[in-house]
Amino acid sequence: MRVIEISTPGPPEVLVPAERPDPVAGHGELLIAVAAAGVNRPDVLQRRGHYPPPPGASDIPGLEVAGTVEAVGANVEGWRIGDRVCALVSGGGYATKCVAPAAQCLPVPKGMELVNAAAVPETFFTVWTNVFERGRLAAGETALFHGGTSGIGTTAIQLATARGARVFATAGSDDKCRACEALGAERGINYRTEDFAAVVKELTGGRGVDLILDHIGAEYFERNLAALAVNGRLVQIGLMGGGSKATIDLNQVLRRWLTVTGSTLRNRSVEEKGAIAAALRREVWPLLESGRVKPVIYRTFPLAQAADAHRLMESSEHVGKIVLTTGSG
Repeated sequence: MRVIEISTPGPPEVLVPAERPDPVAGHGELLIAVAAAGVNRPDVLQRRGHYPPPPGASDIPGLEVAGTVEAVGANVEGWRIGDRVCALVSGGGYATKCVAPAAQCLPVPKGMELVNAAAVPETFFTVWTNVFERGRLAAGETALFHGGTSGIGTTAIQLATARGARVFATAGSDDKCRACEALGAERGINYRTEDFAAVVKELTGGRGVDLILDHIGAEYFERNLAALAVNGRLVQIGLMGGGSKATIDLNQVLRRWLTVTGSTLRNRSVEEKGAIAAALRREVWPLLESGRVKPVIYRTFPLAQAADAHRLMESSEHVGKIVLTTGSG
C-alpha cells in the first residue's frame, strides 16, 4: 500500500510517500480501502514530535478515514465487504489501506460522498463527547466555541445550533466571523480586535454562557471563567496557545458553581470510542443524512501532497476541514 511516513520530527517536508505491506484485519477489526483521510491538528503535533501515537497504534499519521470495507476480521458482525464506511483510528489514516476497530466504524451517511465522510469522525467524535456528554449542553443554553472556523468549530456550531442552543464563536478575522455566523452562530467574535469575555457578557445581558469549548489553554483561562454563567462549564480539549499552567481564582469556582473539565480522544479505549460511535449514529447521523448538519470541506489534496496539506493547516487560512484523497473510491 501507499502511505505517508514521518521521516523524522520536523516541518511539513518530513512527510514523505512510501510503500508498506498491506495491513491485515485482526480480531474485531475491518480492513478499509481508503478513499480519503482527514487532516487534523494532532497530525501536525505528531509530525513535530509532540504527540506520539499510543502503544500499539500505527506510526503513520491520520486519525480518520472513509472508504470501502475490503476485509472483515474475526468476531465482527454487521459489516460486509464493499460496505461504505468511515472510521476513527488511532493512526494509519494517511494510507491507501487502514485497519480500524469495528466499534469505531460507522456507515457513511446516506447521500454523502466519501471525501466528505472522511471529514466526519475525528471532529464529530470530539464535539459529541466534549460538548454534549462532558459539557452537558442542552437546548436553550448558550455556548461559546473558540476557533469557530476550525474543523472542531464548524462542527460544534452546527450541532449545537441544530440541537437548540444559542451559539457564539471566536475567529481570527472579520471574514471568518461571518463564516461562523453563516453556519449558525449568533455572533462571531474577532479575538484579534475584541475581548471575547466582554462581548459574551454584553450579548447575554451580563449572565455569561453555559458552556465554553476551548483549545487554547492558559492564555484564555481567566477570561473563560469570567465569561461563564452560574453553573457554567469550561471544557478544555487542547493547548494550542502553548501554555498548560494557569492560576485559578477558586472563589469564582465556588461562588458561581463552575465546572472545569477536559479530555483527550486518541488514548481512550475501543469500548469508550465505540460508545461515542453508537451515540453519534443515534443522535447525529439523522442530522447528517437530512443535510441539517454537514462537514465543511475547505480543500482536498492528493495523498502524496500531504506536506502541502500540513502547510495549509499551519497557516490557519482554512475554514473547516482539509482532506487527503487516494484516487480510489
